[in-house]
Amino acid sequence: MADSENKEINKKRGFNFDLKTYTMIIALLSIWVIFFITTKGDFLTPRNFSNLLRQMSSTAILATGMVFVIIAGQIDLSVGSLLGLLGGIAAILNVWLNVDGILSILITLLIGLLLGIWNGWWVAYKKVPSFIVTLAGMLLFRGILIGISKGLTIAPLSADFQFVGQAYLTKPIGYILGILAIIATVYGVLNGRKSKIKYGLDTPSLSIDILKIVGLVLLIVVFVGVLNIYQGIPLPVFILALIALVFSYIASRTVFGRRVYALGGNIEAAKLSGIDVKKITLILFAINGLLAAVAGVLLASRLNAASVAAGQNAELDAIAACVIGGASLMGGVGTVGGAIIGALVMASIDNGMSMLNTPPFWQYVVKGLILLIAVWIDMESKNKE
Repeated sequence: MADSENKEINKKRGFNFDLKTYTMIIALLSIWVIFFITTKGDFLTPRNFSNLLRQMSSTAILATGMVFVIIAGQIDLSVGSLLGLLGGIAAILNVWLNVDGILSILITLLIGLLLGIWNGWWVAYKKVPSFIVTLAGMLLFRGILIGISKGLTIAPLSADFQFVGQAYLTKPIGYILGILAIIATVYGVLNGRKSKIKYGLDTPSLSIDILKIVGLVLLIVVFVGVLNIYQGIPLPVFILALIALVFSYIASRTVFGRRVYALGGNIEAAKLSGIDVKKITLILFAINGLLAAVAGVLLASRLNAASVAAGQNAELDAIAACVIGGASLMGGVGTVGGAIIGALVMASIDNGMSMLNTPPFWQYVVKGLILLIAVWIDMESKNKE
């Protein structure tokens, strides 16, 4: 009797998860169709699609780090200022101090990691709420950026620095990566099914898994094909894909990932089960700082400049992307894939409304309403559970 009840609960959870995931994808496709019609097809040209993905890569990388923080039941309001500061430091090293582009990037990544540890230390070991620590960090990092840059725009960057944010993978490399992605997708779905059957977990029917494989393969073919029609896969998008793969694996397949979910689900239970809450919290903020450095470098490289305005409100975009992508601000729920889809939704709205010459205030209004609806759906689903 108990087993049958558990299976029923698992089915409901699986159905809710799928419903939430598919709702996001359907919402994204609907936004694309609306802009495709209203821009008379210009929105989905290979060139604009490539630009859209390049523009969203910085926000998506921020959201990848942010979703881990949110899953653990914390928040980080400083990543926008951190992105601007770290992009500024990289540009100052490269332009004003003539440091080699690659070395500038490596130093910036290290500084990002240290600043993330700074945030995490206050939260984990000094018990200051993350909202206050990162709110202070938002002001602190922005102030440092204005001070060290003297309010100036720092440009132009060296060619090797620009390469990171502006280069494209060649078309043959794009096709090879596409084939590897298809092989990995088929293996991942079938291997996951095999593992579920082995451990007696609730498993969808074979036809649903085959349908899932067909849909994902079709998505990869269209993705690579459209980008190759233009100039190939943008390097920032490739970097984003690598980061997404690594952190998706960490979240779903490692002990660390399971402990992060446990932390957000019930922190007292996590402590009683022996999880080192302070250490994990510190690591999460350190990762967030490192990814903010990556996003800052990519943004400065893409724009070929760093300025005091870089990264303003980026923390809100990252948080909104996580929530739209299914993460719960109460902790314990969220995925890297969902956060990236959420970032794509935000970037699509920005891009499409800009193409329609919509006044900027409408972009804030629309994004605010979408965020509100996403949180409302999350609350409603929790209340039903």
